[in-house]
Amino acid sequence: MKKIVCGWITALFLFAPVSVFAESETPVFTEAPAVSAETAVVLELQTGRILYEKNCTEKAYPASTTKIMTALLAIEDGDLDQKIKVSDHAVGTEGSSIYLQEGERVLLKDLVYGLMLRSGNDAAVAIAEGISGDVETFVGSMNERAKKIGTAGTHFVNPNGLFDENHYTTALDMALIARTAMMNPEFRKVAAAKDWKASREDSDYNYFTNKNKVVYQYEGGTGIKIGYTTATGRTLVASSERDGMEVICVVMQAPDWFRDSYKLMDWAYENFGLQEIAPAERELCALPTQRGRKDHVLIGPKKSILCPVKKDGSEQIGMRFDLPKRAKGTIRRWQEAGWLDLSVNGEAICKQKLYYLEDV
Repeated sequence: MKKIVCGWITALFLFAPVSVFAESETPVFTEAPAVSAETAVVLELQTGRILYEKNCTEKAYPASTTKIMTALLAIEDGDLDQKIKVSDHAVGTEGSSIYLQEGERVLLKDLVYGLMLRSGNDAAVAIAEGISGDVETFVGSMNERAKKIGTAGTHFVNPNGLFDENHYTTALDMALIARTAMMNPEFRKVAAAKDWKASREDSDYNYFTNKNKVVYQYEGGTGIKIGYTTATGRTLVASSERDGMEVICVVMQAPDWFRDSYKLMDWAYENFGLQEIAPAERELCALPTQRGRKDHVLIGPKKSILCPVKKDGSEQIGMRFDLPKRAKGTIRRWQEAGWLDLSVNGEAICKQKLYYLEDV
């Protein structure tokens, strides 16, 4: 890409993606398949671009997919090697269980695996009490974290997803929460695990197998969580990766939950691919300096900037630089310089950080 000298705060550049196929092989964009889900969404993980949606902002009930947030907070706020003492409150939790015993001391890591793989409602309560002291305080943290992620229609009242009229979300919000969680390396390992051997000394229930068939059945499946109650119906948050592109698919109130997810993810991979916008550590533009030893400083990304676009080459990518008019003072390499805003066909997709690539 030609270097651009930026002497302004924002500048917009447009270009069409280059197809990775020969002209005779360029695929035709196809419509998304019909699904049984009442509400659904597919988004690309790195940028968060929505590739497909069906009523994705309508109110729905998450059931055990709630545990994605519970696990994320356990990993972010807890010590996975810490042992949690199990209360009688946790033991008495209804529904799916890893059969905790009152007074048992269990590694937080084992509780997280039991939570995600076996959907242990008792594990969720034990985690909440171990991290925050009580369930109510932990649920407050869940709601705060959801707001920071950018959810607009989510309210949690428990850490396990047992049905409550005031415990709700949307397919889009669950996708945003899952996207954030999957950017955490420890969470990714848990979500993708097919099984786990816990180290509970006084229990025979130490071997957990994953209830989420995505990690067994789907090509490139990487997670994440199933959810079901009689009141909420079937809900699935699935993730997968092919050809360097990773997607998250959420289907809610979906009688044919796994088939819905597989069809939508197949469709996404058939019709979308990643376009490189800027190579890693390569100059994307140059900014004038103020009384520097050089009259300009090079700016670019640390990692390659990619954007998901339709494979038929029909979409136009927009780049808008959000930078100061001039670089002031002493500049150090990898100091943050500003942002690159990406859009597709005029619709904002994401913001990517830009850095100074040299000392000045």
